[in-house]
Amino acid sequence: MAEKAGKFPFKRGIYPNMYRDRLWTMRQYAGFTSAEESNQRYRYLLDQGVSGLSVAFDLPTQIGYDSDHPMAEGEVGKVGVPISSIRDMENLFKDIPLDQVSTSMTINATAATLLALYIVTAEKNGISADKLRGTIQNDILKEYIARGTYIYPPEPSMRLVTDVFAFCADHVPKWNTISISGYHIREAGSTAAQEIAFTLANGIAYVQAAIDKGLKVDAFGKRLSFFFNAHNDFLTEVAKFRAARSLWAKIMKNRFGATDEKAMMCRFHTQTGGSTLTAQQVDNNVVRTTIQALSAVLGGTQSLHTNAFDEALALPTDHSVKLALRTQQVIAHESGVTNFVDPFGGSDVIEKLTSELEDEARTIIEEMDRMGGAISAIESGWVQNEIGKSAYTYQQSVDSKNQKIVGVNSFDDDVVVEADLQQINPDSVKNQVDRVIALKEERDNGAVQSKLNALKSAAKSDENIMPAIIDCIRSECTLGEVADGLRSCFGEY
Repeated sequence: MAEKAGKFPFKRGIYPNMYRDRLWTMRQYAGFTSAEESNQRYRYLLDQGVSGLSVAFDLPTQIGYDSDHPMAEGEVGKVGVPISSIRDMENLFKDIPLDQVSTSMTINATAATLLALYIVTAEKNGISADKLRGTIQNDILKEYIARGTYIYPPEPSMRLVTDVFAFCADHVPKWNTISISGYHIREAGSTAAQEIAFTLANGIAYVQAAIDKGLKVDAFGKRLSFFFNAHNDFLTEVAKFRAARSLWAKIMKNRFGATDEKAMMCRFHTQTGGSTLTAQQVDNNVVRTTIQALSAVLGGTQSLHTNAFDEALALPTDHSVKLALRTQQVIAHESGVTNFVDPFGGSDVIEKLTSELEDEARTIIEEMDRMGGAISAIESGWVQNEIGKSAYTYQQSVDSKNQKIVGVNSFDDDVVVEADLQQINPDSVKNQVDRVIALKEERDNGAVQSKLNALKSAAKSDENIMPAIIDCIRSECTLGEVADGLRSCFGEY
């Protein structure tokens, strides 16, 4: 093969030696009940050998409500950790050296506020922002497509995204300012080609928005990252990662005129497919996750999360999350695949699949361009409708048993396996709510109001909004108060 790893268009990988020089970052996504209990899980995972933290936030945090808000009732700590204030953030990262770990935060509508909370937490521990490494998802467009945790209309939401780009370029240079996500698009039912196309089309919209703000593509392009799914169709998934890398490099070079090769690289995190896990015969999920993780490694991922086998039933336990991590470690240290760069490169099947997926994704992007780009295609409902059609077609194949799902529509049995499931402690949830109420009574509420007023002034101007959010956090304004301040300026979608 003429193409080489580490060279444009990076189909074979973004580094010449890939994993022979350095393994991918092993992350395990975690967060539940309270900051204290989530902190215990993070420290447990670090002891087990994870090389990066990955934070799951509860639904109220994701959509800008404090734990004591009536809208938060019944959801506090359920699908992630509740973070309402700087005190919660300090508890979440207690005894974890933020200048030594890389932290990924799956957060979108309130991404700017969570980044501010992280920066101020580090500041209080004597760590400057330029030492921090990590990623915020900050991908609002896929929320309108597939996930639903948006707050504001698209235009001000895009402004928040690009303000984070600009702020981090100057103050948090090692931070990945966005993780443009195909994961949730695939979970909603898209095909592999649609996952590439819709993700990269969103990426195009973000790059154009940043350029329109006056940012330089070769500068901010280096801090863009992506987030893909890994499903069960092993060879298609290996090819999908290669195709996405090749297509993005060409988009950045040919469409946006990037000249720095680092700004053309599609660096990505992968998570194994949550929607492929089954509640029936849960042990089978270990095998599914292993196949999916191996496809991500053979496809050249930079970072990987492996789902735990019990996640179709509940949040993972210490036991199941350790087994998920061990799956990555066995692939890394025992399988031998890391000794070779792009081991499947040159295979007739893989090269054919890679070319087909790249061509199909490019055709979809061109169709979206004719509609006016990703935002127009999302606002018209076209993207959501295309995913819905794919999801329906797939479900029909499962219902007709043309697509066999082991333990569900084939090789099924009536044996129910009792699993030891992770529980949410209601006392911890009550303590969290009580703490937020106490904070609002104890702090300097005059200073809080002053900073919130300054935030609204910044929101109504053209200035970068991040410094005003950070000032709010330093004065113990809560996440919900910051979100409400922006709601009053931007409206809700």
